[in-house]
Amino acid sequence: MKKLEPLQKDLFSWLLHEDDVIKSQVVASEHANINDRLKIYSNAYRFRLIDALSDTFPSVHTLMGDEAFYEMSLAYIDAHPSGHFSLRYFGDQLSDFLQEYANDAPVLAEMASFEWMLRHSFDSADIEAVSMQALQEIPPESWGEVRFRFHPSVTRMNLDWNTPQLWAAIDEEADPIAPLQQDQPIPWVLSRKQLLTYYRSLDVDEAWALDQALEGIPFAELCEGVCEWIDEQHAPARVAGFVAQWIDDEQIVGIDASGAGLSAL
Repeated sequence: MKKLEPLQKDLFSWLLHEDDVIKSQVVASEHANINDRLKIYSNAYRFRLIDALSDTFPSVHTLMGDEAFYEMSLAYIDAHPSGHFSLRYFGDQLSDFLQEYANDAPVLAEMASFEWMLRHSFDSADIEAVSMQALQEIPPESWGEVRFRFHPSVTRMNLDWNTPQLWAAIDEEADPIAPLQQDQPIPWVLSRKQLLTYYRSLDVDEAWALDQALEGIPFAELCEGVCEWIDEQHAPARVAGFVAQWIDDEQIVGIDASGAGLSAL
């Protein structure tokens, strides 16, 4: 009798490529020949993966329609077979795949990226956010060196289309709206607060400041940088307002004010 592991590998090779090696280990029945019996497994495997894609990318599915989404999913499965034991990670390359597969409808690739980031934010680790009190405890002389640590759910995106509005209309089963390309990319941030995922658009200076803060740039340099959009006198208040919003959104999980005893927060 053949060992289980080689048999499993042969069956998996059939599922992916319909490799004939497995056929010598399968017997026909009075109701189905060898090919028909094997097709039951390969079809079930693909249908399960298609269901996983539809669950992760419901708005891509809606925008494409059932038949087109089904055909696209089969092509994606062939191009990017599932390589992880959990279906949670299947679909990680769909956005890149759609850039070529559906290059005449670029909103689809952007929607796939947006929905993948929504899933990422929702599944991120649970880490307690800091409160406004943590800011109030920072000595004034230490503010220049303050750095922030962010929740792993925080994700920045620049979107060319009205993708969040499209997604919301589909998610809420509202009247459909048409895809609309923006005059210029719009900055967005996604994150999780409590058990819900949120997203909001950003002004260009907040987007820049958030990108820099995510890289660990200190408060003083954030203030210097936003002077590209606001005068030097009002820059600290502007950045402080950003920080207050990030805390209210539960996006900051740590504050490092060197020498102020706050690095453990």
